[in-house]
Amino acid sequence: MECNFDRCPKHYMGLKNTIRPLDLNKYLRSAIVFIMVEELYTTFNDQFEMELVEEIASIGKFIEVKEGEILMDIGNYIRSIPLLLSGAIKVLREDDEGDELLLYYLEEGDTCSVTMACCMGHTKSEIRAIAETDSRLVMVPVQKMEEWMGKYKGWRKFVLESYHNKLNELLQTVDSIAFKNLDQRLVEYLKRKMQVTNDNLIRNTHQEIAYDLHTSRVVISRLLKKLENMKKLKLHRNHIQILDL
Repeated sequence: MECNFDRCPKHYMGLKNTIRPLDLNKYLRSAIVFIMVEELYTTFNDQFEMELVEEIASIGKFIEVKEGEILMDIGNYIRSIPLLLSGAIKVLREDDEGDELLLYYLEEGDTCSVTMACCMGHTKSEIRAIAETDSRLVMVPVQKMEEWMGKYKGWRKFVLESYHNKLNELLQTVDSIAFKNLDQRLVEYLKRKMQVTNDNLIRNTHQEIAYDLHTSRVVISRLLKKLENMKKLKLHRNHIQILDL
C-alpha cells in the first residue's frame, strides 16, 4: 500500500531525525505561517492587501478556543487584537452587581471594536468575550494597530467599518432594552443565536439565557413555556428546539 508521506510516522520520524531542533522549529513555524496566510486570505481577501496578510501571518498568533472558553475578561489589559477566522464569540458587559448583558456577537471576518478602543486608550478591558462555538482566531499585537492605520488602506477601512458595524449593533441593543418588551427581546435573541451557530438547537440553559438578557431565570422559563404553547419552539431537557420563530 502506498503511504501518505506527510502522515506516515516512519517518514515523519526519519525527517525529524535529519533536522536539527532549531531547524525543525523553523520548519514548523514556516508551515504555520503558510496556513495562516491561506486562511487569512480566504477570510479577508476582499479587504486586506496581500502584503498586510503576509505581515499578519508573520507576527500574529494562531489560536483555537473551545465553546464556553473565555478569551478576554473584565479588568484584563489588552495586548492583542482578535481576527476571527471561524466560529462565533459573544461579547458581554457586566454591571456593578455582577449581572451580565449580551452586547453583540463576533463572527467570521470580524474583530472587536471595543478591544480596539481599549488598545488605543491603553485601558483595561471593560468587556468579557466568550466563545459561543469552537472558534479559530489570529491574535495581532496591539502596537501594530496604529502603524497599519497609516500603512494599509485595507486595514484602515476594516477598522473604521468595524467601529461602524458594532456601534450599530450596540444601538440596536440599547433600543431593544429601551423600547421592546422581554418577549420580543427573547425571540430576537433566539433568532440571532440560531444565525451565529447555524443550528436550530439552542444548548444554553434558561439561566444562561437570563444572564445574556439581564433578567431572571424564572421570567425566561415562563416566556419559553409561552412560546412552546404557541408552537414556536419545543423545550427539551438539555436544549431548546426552534420550530417557527
